[in-house]
Amino acid sequence: MRVLIVEDEKRLAQALGQIMEEQRYNVDMVYDGQDGLDYGLSGQYDVIVLDVMLPKMDGFSVVKKLRENNISVPVLMLTARDEISDKVTGLDCGADDYMTKPFSPEELLARIRALSRRQGDVVLEDIHWADLTLKLSSRTLHCGAKSVSLGFKEFEVLKLLLANPKGIVSKEELIVKVWGSDSNAEDNNVEAYISFLRKKFFYLGSRAGIGTVRKVGYHLEEN
Repeated sequence: MRVLIVEDEKRLAQALGQIMEEQRYNVDMVYDGQDGLDYGLSGQYDVIVLDVMLPKMDGFSVVKKLRENNISVPVLMLTARDEISDKVTGLDCGADDYMTKPFSPEELLARIRALSRRQGDVVLEDIHWADLTLKLSSRTLHCGAKSVSLGFKEFEVLKLLLANPKGIVSKEELIVKVWGSDSNAEDNNVEAYISFLRKKFFYLGSRAGIGTVRKVGYHLEEN
């Protein structure tokens, strides 16, 4: 999962980032509302954790701008205020959830997990394609009676392919969404993980495959 933290208290942002990285989330942190908006508009995040009181642009304005630009990523707003009117304002601007500081790390992680599972108000536990089932809760791939565990990046790469089963996913998109836009990952990193997945498909005896479109990207195929 890829999470953006927008919080001007750097020590808090870094503490939140550490908590999420321990859960093996990919985390980016920015410290003002304008950077939060710029990063959020990239569309590469699964959840945005957004403070209300920010320099340059407040959190209410950030989430409103995101929604005006058709960015539907779930947004969890954080605030030191406990006024009902502030919560209503945040939700009316397009936020999905609201937490008042201070809060427990366990509750924060639980809310992030809940938000990340939302797909038009439907909670998805498994993804099915061809003869494969990807179990999101355990990061395991199943085919018939056989199953195999996936590493974190294998899981994220396969999720992106399954999210667009009839289209092509470019190497650039895979790098940005799995490794991060600030990483040093290159095409050969993507190629290595595609190779790992193909070997696991073969081990499972699946009829599914991953096709290559030269200089473009990858797509799922059924043999």
